[in-house]
Amino acid sequence: MYNKEKIFRHESSAAERNKFMKSENTRYRLAQSMAECMKTTPVESITIRQIVDKCGVTRQTFYRNFIDKYDLINWYFEKLLDKSFEHMGRGKTVFEGLERKFTYIKDERVFFAAAFKYDSQNSLREHDYQLILQFYEQLILEKEGHLPDPELHFLLRMYCRGSIAMTVDWVLTGMKLTPAELAALLTQAMPPKLAEILL
Repeated sequence: MYNKEKIFRHESSAAERNKFMKSENTRYRLAQSMAECMKTTPVESITIRQIVDKCGVTRQTFYRNFIDKYDLINWYFEKLLDKSFEHMGRGKTVFEGLERKFTYIKDERVFFAAAFKYDSQNSLREHDYQLILQFYEQLILEKEGHLPDPELHFLLRMYCRGSIAMTVDWVLTGMKLTPAELAALLTQAMPPKLAEILL
């Protein structure tokens, strides 16, 4: 009996993994279709029909995966951030994580230039801010054993807002700095009380 249950659980979890992988693959394909559309059309003018036609899936498939096109953009950016910061705290520094983030953005410049131009509903700027703020809050919790106090949290929020503004400026003005140069400037700009903990 135990072996049958164990086999069933193993098969069930394998089926769930396969379903998850298929769904992730579909999401990446939709993101690539969105990126193709962004080459010729402003984000606000792109329709779900254009995205799904280019991808070869149905509108139903799109809505099974995303709320709207902005949700798709934010999901893709979140995947990029996950890749950028996944090794932080295991020998990787904030500088290295930022450099990787900016390298990924530069590699996908058309997508992110179009996405950062849009600054309304579900904007990537606000999504990036929330993700970065949560990331640094978690890093402070891991290093200090508690969340930042109100003064430190104010500095953190201000730093994250400034960091996002400079990232958007870099993307929208042609990425003249290298990813390493931008990462170095942003780590140098970190307020001293934050830098003591994070750098």
